Amino acid sequence: MTKKFRFLFILSFITTFLFGNMIQAQLKKGQLVDGITAVIGDEIVLDSDIEESIAMAQQQGVPIGDKCKVLENIIHNKLLLYHAKKDTLIPDRSKELRADAENRYQQFLSSFPSEREMLNAYKYRTSYEMKNAIEKVASEQYYQGQKYSMITRGIDVTPSEVSAFYEIHKSQLPQVNNEVKLSRIVMYPKLTDAHKKEIIDKLKKIKKDILAGESFETQARIYSEDPGSAANGGLISNVAKGMMVKPFEAAALNLQEGEISDPVETEYGYHLIQLVKKSGKIYDVRHILILSTPNEEEIKATKKEMADLRNQIIEGKISFKDAALKFSDDKSTKYNAGVMTGSDGSDNLEKTKLDPVDAYQIAGINKGDITEAFETEFGEGPSKKKSIEFIKVDDIIDAHTLDLSDDYERVKAYALNQKKNEQVEKWIKSKLPDTFISINKRYQDCDFKTNWSRK
Repeated sequence: MTKKFRFLFILSFITTFLFGNMIQAQLKKGQLVDGITAVIGDEIVLDSDIEESIAMAQQQGVPIGDKCKVLENIIHNKLLLYHAKKDTLIPDRSKELRADAENRYQQFLSSFPSEREMLNAYKYRTSYEMKNAIEKVASEQYYQGQKYSMITRGIDVTPSEVSAFYEIHKSQLPQVNNEVKLSRIVMYPKLTDAHKKEIIDKLKKIKKDILAGESFETQARIYSEDPGSAANGGLISNVAKGMMVKPFEAAALNLQEGEISDPVETEYGYHLIQLVKKSGKIYDVRHILILSTPNEEEIKATKKEMADLRNQIIEGKISFKDAALKFSDDKSTKYNAGVMTGSDGSDNLEKTKLDPVDAYQIAGINKGDITEAFETEFGEGPSKKKSIEFIKVDDIIDAHTLDLSDDYERVKAYALNQKKNEQVEKWIKSKLPDTFISINKRYQDCDFKTNWSRK
């Protein structure tokens, strides 16, 4: 994507926290202490924010330009944030964001052998510091997103505007790399009744030991297979209603504080759950999880089932769409004929960005072909588990320059984004007279698009 059409705002990951209103009271316009790049209202931009934004953009392959452009993007962002926090029409979601930060922290933790290794990797001294950083980023994204949506609500582009945009900017529009359209069907190997009973009996024995005097925390550290909470005695804090899968939450909220459930089945496995504390819609809970990890016999049975289903599709006995709806365990695609989409919601998937396993499986096969059923791991983080799947190649799209006839929806998205950004620019200029803004003298020679000094 060219610089001209990249998204207006680059979100910065802030790891140092200062009280902006206290600093602002000690500053005169244009006089900022070392380490502070700008002040917008009571929002602070640090030198480290610029470096973090540049690093993040480079990781994502986004053109960044020079530091002046990066700083201006951050100032846009902070101005939106400052006014969003004062907007009474935007709901306060601080409790939910705090609970979500705890959940994200646990997801990060599940990828590391220990909490200390994770903190060292992300350069945080304590879990409290890292959770605060996660919560701050989530809060900023929420408020900025809400304000952006409010400013651009109702904006759309007509076909004639899309055509006009294309004629003006077609030489600047990006090249489309080699792409494919794919559909998938995924099955999780099903545990036999005997295997399920074995897990349930194990959890019942653990519960019996706890009721006889063993510590729930100790048993969780010994037996739980949840990498995010086991080391913490199974504790998950500040859980907001709706965050956990329904069977887990229903069981937890039906307990009295301190009470332990019978084994509860979820999509992850089987749990013993203890309600620690409940306050309104927020609760603390401990659990011991035994994962539904299939054995070789169960994997082999699912491979055969998937191979038979693939043959039925090829022979025309069932359509891929109907097979996905009836049999696929991938909730993100089963109701959409099995069609896979990217992070932008498009079903055009760039080959170089495919999951390595998927890329390997479709290598060398033609449009309309279906891969053999293969074993893999499906999902992300704690939800990742053994699966059997096959993929159909719906279309192969060679690299080309964006064309209005073949890529209308993409061109429309660029045109709409530009129109929305123009509206945001107008809104920003309207707020300049009412917003304290001071930028470090080191950036006085920057050729900013907006006259932040208002002189």
